[in-house]
Amino acid sequence: MKEFQNKNYWALILGGSSGLGLATAKKLAKHGMNICIVHRNSRMQEDEIQAQFETIKQEGIQFKSFNTNAFKPEKIEAVIDTLKTEFGTKHKIRTLVHSVAKGNLKPMISTETSVLKHDDFALTINAMGISLYDWTKALFESNLFSEDSRIISFTSEGNSKAWHSYAAVSAAKVTLEAITRNIALEFAPYGIKANCIQAGVTDTSSLRMIPGSEKIIKHTLRRNPNKRLTLPEDVANAVYLLSKDEAAWITGTIIPVDGGEHLS
Repeated sequence: MKEFQNKNYWALILGGSSGLGLATAKKLAKHGMNICIVHRNSRMQEDEIQAQFETIKQEGIQFKSFNTNAFKPEKIEAVIDTLKTEFGTKHKIRTLVHSVAKGNLKPMISTETSVLKHDDFALTINAMGISLYDWTKALFESNLFSEDSRIISFTSEGNSKAWHSYAAVSAAKVTLEAITRNIALEFAPYGIKANCIQAGVTDTSSLRMIPGSEKIIKHTLRRNPNKRLTLPEDVANAVYLLSKDEAAWITGTIIPVDGGEHLS
């Protein structure tokens, strides 16, 4: 049974053209959720991305996508204006998923490459942290959230551990978590729940950009009790669970979805 079918529910996924975001779009569509994806990709990637989007449409749900900059206020406003027009009064956003991976992976000290600067921190924290609030605020003010809605974002173990060249992203993840807690607190009277999923090490393009990612993968395979990496589908399953009616009392939390990776 597709439990979200015919409920006029939408999932708005920021960064939904690959990795965790794409897996989440596929999972929610399979259960009857209408899907809107905001992504930023080049023309060279367009054919592959559209092929993925076609598989989502085959679930018999409504689908929209915007290839645009998710961090510029005027672009956010344009997306929201389009959704307001097309949704009318019946359709609402049940789940907002923040799956944005944009930032700087630079060391603080190096004689071989450029090092982190103030602007690198600012760009990364804005894209991977503050933008969650920008979208939440804009959607709320446009009355696009459903009466019982969920905001879900993705953090990592870098929120508390220091990894080489990960300082800017780590700062962004901490920001993301702090904003999530306050959204959970301050938007609670309006039926909005907000949680972070702390995904285990997942073999995505974002991971491969981290210097030393091969070592991270090998270390994870040794320490994870289940002796495998986290899959995008594992994380998508958790988003689905948090989107269900039964998860309405879960808010303001950071939930590890890593097969016990964080235990050791």
